[in-house]
Amino acid sequence: MHFKKIKFIFIIILLYQIPLNSKSNSFEKIRSENLAKYFSGIVASENDNNSKALEFFNSSKFLINKHNQYLKKYTYSLVLNNKIPSAINIIKKNEKKKNSDFFEANLLLIIDNLKKDNLDQAYLYSQKINTSSLQDRFEIALVTTLKQYIYVFKEKKILNTKENFGKLSFISETFQRCYLGEKSTDTFFRNLFNDPRNDYSRYIFFYLSYLIENKKLVEAENIVNEIEYINSTLLLSQGKSWIENNNHKKLMKVFSCKNHNDVISEFLFLISNLYSSQDKFKKSNFYLNLSNFLNPKFLFNLSLIVENQYLNGEYHKAQKTLKNFRKEDNFYYWYRVKKQAAIISKQKNKKEALNYIATEFNKISNPNEKFTFDIANFFRSLKEYEQAIEYYTNLLKIINPNSEIKSDILYRRGGSYERLGKYKKADEDLQNSLDINPDDAYVLNYLAYSWLERDYKINDAMEMLKTAYEAESDDPYIIDSIGWAYYLLKDYTKAESFMKRAVELMPDDPIVNDHYGDILWKLNRKIQARYFWTSVSNMKDIEKDLLDKVKNKLIKGLKNS
Repeated sequence: MHFKKIKFIFIIILLYQIPLNSKSNSFEKIRSENLAKYFSGIVASENDNNSKALEFFNSSKFLINKHNQYLKKYTYSLVLNNKIPSAINIIKKNEKKKNSDFFEANLLLIIDNLKKDNLDQAYLYSQKINTSSLQDRFEIALVTTLKQYIYVFKEKKILNTKENFGKLSFISETFQRCYLGEKSTDTFFRNLFNDPRNDYSRYIFFYLSYLIENKKLVEAENIVNEIEYINSTLLLSQGKSWIENNNHKKLMKVFSCKNHNDVISEFLFLISNLYSSQDKFKKSNFYLNLSNFLNPKFLFNLSLIVENQYLNGEYHKAQKTLKNFRKEDNFYYWYRVKKQAAIISKQKNKKEALNYIATEFNKISNPNEKFTFDIANFFRSLKEYEQAIEYYTNLLKIINPNSEIKSDILYRRGGSYERLGKYKKADEDLQNSLDINPDDAYVLNYLAYSWLERDYKINDAMEMLKTAYEAESDDPYIIDSIGWAYYLLKDYTKAESFMKRAVELMPDDPIVNDHYGDILWKLNRKIQARYFWTSVSNMKDIEKDLLDKVKNKLIKGLKNS
């Protein structure tokens, strides 16, 4: 009933927006047969069912000249369904009408003219977009920067007066100088990926492409020799693999700084990534599809679409997208295997997922260290600790003993031993990890929390947690640990102040809520304690041991739990 009421109100409002000057359709026929389809398209779009939304929009095309918002929603749906030429064509057909003067329409016309190397026309359409009418900060940055790019492509020089959007502007200027072939390109790229505050290692790939295109093979190979597969991005690992296998031209084949479509494609990918980081997956996919339209050679950006689809639970679509990654691109093919295994674990069961990834891994004659690291992490994530330990142990035998990643491998293997109750080996690995990187807040937290759970070295654990907290004061797991340490030391007031914050940061975590309930009970706030224990008992994916303990607390209180 609630849905029908919303639908009825929506249609009444919409009818007032539509001029009733058509004599070919009766009012009743428009309302019942067509508006319902348009409304269903909007609902499907809001529910991220893009293919269904397009189906409904296609069935209500009569609204194109009657309802101003229809063309905008229809073209957006076409782009989301990767039908960009169709979206451009329908905008062109309605270009002289008022309903086509919106941001996405002008952006599509810019993209169309860039694709056709018509820079003058692309520039004219870019001037039609007024940034003052935009409220989305990413779109303001996009339009302003896109205008700068088009100026560079047309005039063959950098625009002197330009707005600054921080690193986004620096990245864009790096590619603009690369496009122009300026000598400063090397400096800009190196300043970018050597930034100590942020990880911009992705751009090493494009720098390698630039070096190879300019026949600086020795420089490219020197950079690749400094890169470790195991702690590099997927894209950079693939580029390193190509160069080491004398397939240098593959980098130039998929991307060239001298191709303005390739450059704008990468810029749109950056915008897509920004939206994805904000969990705005629909907008992310919109710009990602435009990126792929401009440079269809660069299939590797499809991994972001896969991630968006996976996070949205669109597993069938994700599997279809994964088929773009083939065996000749070994790192992306391995990514395909990992993600398929993750989907199997979601759709079927853990056992089938583990069998699948292990079978595929065993087919590789000489598995790369990154592949071994990945499969170890996969087994660990599904709580198959014995097998994970075996993979981590093999990995420690083959990596460079001075590798930066060694401390992380020891941490992960130590954590696996700890889950199995093999505390002596766990402590040894975790302390060896800290010998390499003594300030690692997460290793300090893990080892200290393990000691707390065993009622072992409580005072030492507290000192370790204080160090971890100083380094990562906003991390909810560390806040939970230090709160629990105060609980064990019977300082319930301090424990409550930390655990309350941990609950605020992780309201759906069963362990944190259980801890908070225990602390509240000790503070004689028993009604509140039972409230948090009850919430834990109703949570999904709670481990059976914890569930049994919480149910016992609800019946008997904390003393007898």
